[in-house]
Amino acid sequence: MPEATSPARIVLTTTANPEEAARLGRTLVEERLAACASLIPAVQSIYRWQGAVESATETLLLLKTGVEQLAALEARLHELHSYQTPEFLVLTIEAASQPYLDWLQASLRLP
Repeated sequence: MPEATSPARIVLTTTANPEEAARLGRTLVEERLAACASLIPAVQSIYRWQGAVESATETLLLLKTGVEQLAALEARLHELHSYQTPEFLVLTIEAASQPYLDWLQASLRLP
């Protein structure tokens, strides 16, 4: 398995509903900014917003991407997202199978 120097990353963001997550995920995959988008519906988020503690049911969107796509992915997510301040958290991949990494990189390249 490749070491922590893998160019693969997982980006986390939450959306207002499954429809928005599906729209964002499909667009980002179609634009080759993400190789895969996984939707996890009905997560409960508790957070502070404008001085008050809020609670909301959201959909978690996991985006599998590469290091080279991060800046463009973040910019595009901000353009498309309904939230004023969308979550954009990047997780480093410690290890992954080489066939998966090969597929991920191929999915991000222009044909």
